[in-house]
Amino acid sequence: MILNLYLKTTDSMETKISVIVPCYNQAQYLDECLQSVFEQTHKTWECIIVDDGSPDNTEDIAKEWELKDSRFKYYKKQNGGVASARNYGIEKSSGEWILPLDGDDKIGSKYLELASQEFAKDYKIIYCNAEFFGNADGNWDLHDYSYQRMLIKNHIFCSGFFRKTFWSEVGGYDTDFLHGHEDWDFWLSILDSQAKVLQLDYVGFFYRRKEISRDVLLSLSSQNQKLTDNLIYKKHFQKYMLYDENPLKNYEISAQKENKLRLLQKEINKNIFSRMIYKIIEKI
Repeated sequence: MILNLYLKTTDSMETKISVIVPCYNQAQYLDECLQSVFEQTHKTWECIIVDDGSPDNTEDIAKEWELKDSRFKYYKKQNGGVASARNYGIEKSSGEWILPLDGDDKIGSKYLELASQEFAKDYKIIYCNAEFFGNADGNWDLHDYSYQRMLIKNHIFCSGFFRKTFWSEVGGYDTDFLHGHEDWDFWLSILDSQAKVLQLDYVGFFYRRKEISRDVLLSLSSQNQKLTDNLIYKKHFQKYMLYDENPLKNYEISAQKENKLRLLQKEINKNIFSRMIYKIIEKI
């Protein structure tokens, strides 16, 4: 009885984490994803499953998990894309910290526990080491975090922890990013050059490689790449302008990337602000 009381008291002191699982046509992977949440050593969590209008049997699987553990909560909405589904789930959440987790990926059993030990240290984002599984496996060789590098290219996967208040302050995930890069945009929205970011020395995220996925489709479409890259550059160009020296100057870009930046030049009116971003782009 004393042990049970101790465990209940310990659980009540843990920070509540809301794991947000958007899913669309991922029923075949959902059990594996939710099992990884169920096995967490940190017990004070809820898992918000957002069915983004799936035509498969996602609902049946999600409701089985609701019956298994009341910490799982299922919602279904009209299809609107990943950003829309994440926003919907976060709106429904009650946790202080948020962890997005796509319905075909999974997390290590100590990810929530290890991250929660760092919550009091004023980090904007907490993430971990990662591995691939599925059609390919092995370590995901991520760059060490750098704000200037983030301006060039995203190197934090979607499943990082952040406070719900940070999400509210920037208006959530931007639903204009229908083809991808919504994670990169969100990280740039909550970060600045002074923000503290922590990468845990723990393999806690497992990213499923498939023949067809959003990132594969984006890489195959130069038009969609151009649209999403230009959205990033135009939305966050004031952050680029804060640098006297071009944060991209040592970055080796492909001819395709260079052409995208040249196109961006033409789209921005030549006023005092655009001349400053020209300085950034033309030094590449």
